[in-house]
Amino acid sequence: MTLTERLAEVKRRIAAASANSGRDESEITLVAVSKTISVEVVAEAVAAGVSDLGENRAQELRDKVAALGYIARWHFVGHLQSNKVRHVVGACALIHSVDSAGVAEEIAVRAQRSGLVQEVLLEVNVSGEASKHGVVPSEISGLLAHIHDLDGILATGLMTIPPWPEDPEESRPFYRELAELAGGHGLERLSMGMTRDFEVAISEGSTLVRVGEAIFGARRL
Repeated sequence: MTLTERLAEVKRRIAAASANSGRDESEITLVAVSKTISVEVVAEAVAAGVSDLGENRAQELRDKVAALGYIARWHFVGHLQSNKVRHVVGACALIHSVDSAGVAEEIAVRAQRSGLVQEVLLEVNVSGEASKHGVVPSEISGLLAHIHDLDGILATGLMTIPPWPEDPEESRPFYRELAELAGGHGLERLSMGMTRDFEVAISEGSTLVRVGEAIFGARRL
């Protein structure tokens, strides 16, 4: 399949999953994760109809924005360290992965210097895996309160990465818990679901699905 065909198939699956869940597909934003993908192929994806692009690495986001400009809305979806915040704030519409007060504070400082308000999501380690980044559910309230007191940053939702599923249904309890946590904190945006399980995520309320290989093919390392 060509990139255009793969993208059309992903969009078809999103539409079907939305319909099966009684949702409007317009509620779901497809973020095409372009980590390691060349700028030429990324530009091809945008020409084929991608409107939102996601990057996992701060320097790669910086370099692609420099090369391509704002041909789409950029998202940062990887782990973010305080010393890399400068590459991300202002370069992307949404940071999906804030997991500490220190990172939030650095984002706020950088955003204020640029005269903007940076929208972010909190990354939540719903599964409790030691290998995963993110705050534990009991820390959400405190981090949200801290961000609320900062200028230049706005938290509007939650993100999670569940354990790698052999069966997409294995992700369901983690996505369901994240949706319940978001609702309990009055947050509307939910970044959950990747190539292997985005249909399950949509059925549990995801508003942003992060899809890479199903669009771009096998990842280049």
